[in-house]
Amino acid sequence: MLKIYGIKNCSSMKKAFDLLNELKIAFEFHDYKKQGIDTATVQLWLKEIGPELVLNKKGTTWRKLSPEQQALALSSTEELIQALSTHTSLIKRPILQNGSEFIVGFDEERYRALNVTA
Repeated sequence: MLKIYGIKNCSSMKKAFDLLNELKIAFEFHDYKKQGIDTATVQLWLKEIGPELVLNKKGTTWRKLSPEQQALALSSTEELIQALSTHTSLIKRPILQNGSEFIVGFDEERYRALNVTA
């Protein structure tokens, strides 16, 4: 089943939910603001997607970090995993997982092209 990660009250998430519902694609939602995110999942994302796509440097949470905190987060994979696990709003959203395929951010064209298997 398709799994979508994010924060419920996010405009990009709302677009994703609306489109998935319109396409009648079943999905499981993981709200990492309420449920948190485990380090194994973050490690997988960094490995499969890459830190430049997972880390949201444009958001308020990143800008609120001090230059020292930002530098520390970028200093190693372990520190980045810690930062993303602690400050889940640093994770771009949504992250949609369809088996081994990942779509980061809302991309209507890619969502419409999803080939979902149960």
